[in-house]
Amino acid sequence: MSDNEKYQNTPPTICLSLDEESSMGPHVATGHILPDPVFSGISNHSHVLNCSHEYPEGGLRANLTVFGAFLALFFTFGLMNAFGTFQAWYAAHQLRHLPASTISWIGSLQLWMFFFSGAPIGRLFDAYGPTGLMIAGTICCLTSIMFTSMCKEYYQYILSQGLLFGLGVGLLFYPSLASISTHFSKYRATALGVAVAGSSLGGVVYPVMIQGLLEHIGFGWGVRIIGLVSGVGCIAAILMVTSLSSQRKPDPCFDIKTIADARFALLAAGSCFVALGLFIPFFYVVEYARHLSIPDHMSFYVLAVMNAGGVLGRIAPAYLSDSIGRFNLLTPSAFFSGLSCVVFWLFAKSLVSLMLFSSLYGFFSGAFISLITPCVAQISDIRQIGTRIGMLYSIISFPSLLGGPAAGALLARDHGSFTTMIIFSGSTVMAGSLFILAAKLVVDIRILARV
Repeated sequence: MSDNEKYQNTPPTICLSLDEESSMGPHVATGHILPDPVFSGISNHSHVLNCSHEYPEGGLRANLTVFGAFLALFFTFGLMNAFGTFQAWYAAHQLRHLPASTISWIGSLQLWMFFFSGAPIGRLFDAYGPTGLMIAGTICCLTSIMFTSMCKEYYQYILSQGLLFGLGVGLLFYPSLASISTHFSKYRATALGVAVAGSSLGGVVYPVMIQGLLEHIGFGWGVRIIGLVSGVGCIAAILMVTSLSSQRKPDPCFDIKTIADARFALLAAGSCFVALGLFIPFFYVVEYARHLSIPDHMSFYVLAVMNAGGVLGRIAPAYLSDSIGRFNLLTPSAFFSGLSCVVFWLFAKSLVSLMLFSSLYGFFSGAFISLITPCVAQISDIRQIGTRIGMLYSIISFPSLLGGPAAGALLARDHGSFTTMIIFSGSTVMAGSLFILAAKLVVDIRILARV
């Protein structure tokens, strides 16, 4: 008889215990909190997290939350994924007098603000829930897009499209995904994967939509139409997303105990290396297509294909991870993302080969983005999910800020040759996968354990 069966008549509680049955994260357990032999001798503090929360694992509110999060990410993160289209447009029009590395600071600051805002937003989510934060995010995104449509100077793009839009995306991204984690445990990675797929699907639609609007009606009104469409989608998301976490006095933005947790520390270190190189292809693949003399009307489809690969990458691995382990798929996802750069992108010299790289890279990078959040939730108490997710993203905000400009600097140093930049992108992501593997082994030293 299993331990769960043995105590089936006692009240339900939640535990996080990384034995063979519970390695998928917090789950409804019955009766006593079971001991966890995996962590014996690894840490001095208790490794079993518990609270009185029960996960519905479905139902109308849970499913609406997933769909609402999908919409939020489609209309915000999807637009952020399309920055490569803006980068190429600015290089040929408004900011053509500036080098690519300077223009890329707009996208890098966008990413940095999005990531860095994670800690305070996660803290506020744990205290107040998602609705107010998502309303503020929608206002920030709309204001940012409208100001971007009127920008003339480089610093104006930095402030509106870079900093303000990044903050708006963060205010919609973190509360919506953290809310999903309060509805699901057993199927958490699948639910989060479906939601995060919205960012990739948005990344498929927006590059084509942006290019068409800018060419046919001009930059100003083209961007304003994008803003209005995105605003409607964000309002719909606000009405759907709910959280089951009881609000409480917020923890500090950065909890020393969290940093001291070897699992979290190694996961954060690996994510820093990954973030340094992960977004470089999204910024520069359109420029690379032009470097190969691929026509402009086709070069933008390369970015769309990369984001299309991310749709499948965000859903399929997340679904599998609920059965075979989230850390078990996060590590190879990161490694193969980097490997695809140095194996495929480095030698892509035609439209077909570049499309092949884009689809593969989109799949593996999408899997990493989809799995990182449930991995954090798996090693966290439900009352700290928002704070811990935010902490991780704030930590990786700094390497994500440096990645784009560093790639642009390498491109300028090599007089337009992409070789060093591609190697830099791939090698940093693969290095990060080694730290993530170490985090997995701290969770469970057994290589084949479901973690």
